[in-house]
Amino acid sequence: MDSSTASTTEESKAKIVASKSSGIQSSRGCRLSGIRINKEDLNRKLSVPEYLRHAIRDSIKSKDVNAAVDRCREGNNGGSEAAPEGPMVVFVNSKSGGRHGPQLKERLQQLMGEEQVFDLSDVKPDEFVNYGLVCLEKLAGLGDYCAKETRDKLRIMVAGGDGTVGWVLGSLAELHTQGREPVPPVAVLPLGTGNDLSRSFGWGGSFPIFWKSAVKRTLLRAITDPVCHLDSWHLLVSMPSGEVVDPPHSLKPTEECSLEQGNGSVD
Repeated sequence: MDSSTASTTEESKAKIVASKSSGIQSSRGCRLSGIRINKEDLNRKLSVPEYLRHAIRDSIKSKDVNAAVDRCREGNNGGSEAAPEGPMVVFVNSKSGGRHGPQLKERLQQLMGEEQVFDLSDVKPDEFVNYGLVCLEKLAGLGDYCAKETRDKLRIMVAGGDGTVGWVLGSLAELHTQGREPVPPVAVLPLGTGNDLSRSFGWGGSFPIFWKSAVKRTLLRAITDPVCHLDSWHLLVSMPSGEVVDPPHSLKPTEECSLEQGNGSVD
């Protein structure tokens, strides 16, 4: 039987923040010069109110959104707090970037609410989508204006390589499929070896040498730079009956992604 291939596609949307500084070369990474960013000002722009951070954390940890929402409503003043200018959630692949991974996670936690920084060894992107974001959406539906504004303005930073970025983008694309928009835009802090996505969108091709100051500039750019829309596709490929074909890496499922405990990583 002759080989024939047919494909059906279902379009889903993902968004990525495109850095204005697209001319930065990989040797300079995401470092910008001439700009001094106050740590306290940046914290105010990024930090989600504590009661929402705790509600998101509890939802993910317990995998019981309703219980977390009930506890949140009992312990706060009905969402009268103002949402930050640029609410941010960060996913860190602490297995990438050599010795920098754990240090970067600690640095990020100092610059925003600790509960806004997720180590991918502990919290998977789909868990955030299915529990953390659902918690915000439920609170918003109950009249919590701060939760609604935080959900609508939320942006996501991924600290990792191409595999990690693709993993997060794939999980967020489910929001479009489920009609749970807006889909949060994604910015990249390159920690992998290739970093093609990061380089393509102007975030640099390598982890910056002067990374402690560069992280602040990258976070600020992540909440102020323009957003580009990306298309991703779910493919169904038909093959001749009885043949078993190992699909190319680009077509393999991305729902699950394990992080090695040793020297390996998804990047």
